[in-house]
Amino acid sequence: MRPDFTSCFPLRKARVHEACGAGATGFAAIMAAQITGPLLWLREGWRAEILNPVGLAAFLDPARVLVAQVKDQTEGLAVMEEALRDGAVPLVVIELGQPLDLTPGRRLQLAAKAGRTTGLCLIPEGMGSNAAETRWRCTPVLDAEGRGDSTPQHWEIIKNKAGTLGAWHVRWDWAARRLDVVSPAGE
Repeated sequence: MRPDFTSCFPLRKARVHEACGAGATGFAAIMAAQITGPLLWLREGWRAEILNPVGLAAFLDPARVLVAQVKDQTEGLAVMEEALRDGAVPLVVIELGQPLDLTPGRRLQLAAKAGRTTGLCLIPEGMGSNAAETRWRCTPVLDAEGRGDSTPQHWEIIKNKAGTLGAWHVRWDWAARRLDVVSPAGE
C-alpha cells in the first residue's frame, strides 16, 4: 500500500532529503514553492551550467533564491551544515557530484534538526547517503496530450526512513502555482 502523497510532500522539516534523476531540479523548485521566505541554493564552481533564479519564476519569486557558488563539495557541505544549523532560511539545496559519506550526511541531519531547517541534496542516480531521511527519483514524463507541457513528472520515493515507499504522477499547475497528483496517461 502506498502512502498518501500529502504525508510525504512537502518534505518533512528539520531533516535532509535527496532527489535524483532528470527531474530533480524541478523537484527542488516545486519544494521551494511550498515554503515561505528565502532559500539557499549551493552549486560547485566547476559546473558549466548556471542556475538563473529567473528560470524558477513559474514556481516562486526569484528574489527569494540565494545562489552561492562554492569551491568544491567539501566547502559546499560545510556551508550547508552552517546554514541548516543557523535556521535563517527554511530550505537549503545543494547539488552534489560525488557520493555523500555517512559521517557528513549525519552531520547535515543533526544540523537540520538543530536549526529546524529542511535540506535537499540533488544527487546523481545511485549516489545516495544512508543518512538521508528520504530519497526521491524524479523523472519527466512526456505530455501525451501534446500541449507542450513540460511539467508532468513521475516522482518515486526509493528510500524512506519514516514510512513506506510510493510513486505518483504529478503536474505543476502554472496558473494556480500548486502541485497536483494526476493519474498516469492512458489510465
